Amino acid sequence: MDTDSVVPRICNGFQSPGNEPSRNNVCLNKKKKDLRRSRVTRWRSHRPLASPDLGNVTVADMAELDSSKYLSGLLNGIAQNTYYENKEITEELLKNELYPDISQEEFHALLEKMKGVLKSIASADMDFNQLEAFLTAQTKKQGGVSAEQAAVLSKFWKNHKSKIRESLISQSRWDNSLRNVSWRVDLKTQSRHADQVSAAVGVVELELGKTGKESEFICLEFDEAKVNHVLKKMCEIEESISAITHNS
Repeated sequence: MDTDSVVPRICNGFQSPGNEPSRNNVCLNKKKKDLRRSRVTRWRSHRPLASPDLGNVTVADMAELDSSKYLSGLLNGIAQNTYYENKEITEELLKNELYPDISQEEFHALLEKMKGVLKSIASADMDFNQLEAFLTAQTKKQGGVSAEQAAVLSKFWKNHKSKIRESLISQSRWDNSLRNVSWRVDLKTQSRHADQVSAAVGVVELELGKTGKESEFICLEFDEAKVNHVLKKMCEIEESISAITHNS
């Protein structure tokens, strides 16, 4: 047999003259088996976990969980629109996403009730003891909130109290507020008066702005005398604030 003619046939994946499988075919079959094993392994690893045993959880309990989830979403939507100034969150959007199965009148009544309760809580900046007393009274009030709604409101306020408070403070400012102060000390190299050349001056930059508006910058220059004058005035302001704080 011409061995030179057999070698290329094996390398090309054909069987040898003795009907024995080539090395390439043996390797290919092994790869196919390995691939099938890996597919089975992957299928087993991605099989869904068995459903948890819900024990004594009733249909009513599940409905209550869903109701709490939707109410939490509604409160978040109210906060986004009212306190965080996200005007993309509309009444129509909230109804369609959270309560598509109730009438517009029912949803509007629920929305206004939650807005009113949340406004009362936020306006008073209630701490958690005040919140508990307020919600307890609401559950006993005719037309108030249910115990389940009170629990959702309590959890919501505990998570959002600080952010809503900051937003209300920011919205209550009519004028610019001070956002930042930066300063440096320069040496004058030119002046109309020779004795002022090489004198040290303080340069102060004030960043002012309103919520949602771009900042404005004011640059001030102080010599040593003016710096001392400003520091004196600042001390007087500090003393006045301390006196009011201690007396209140």
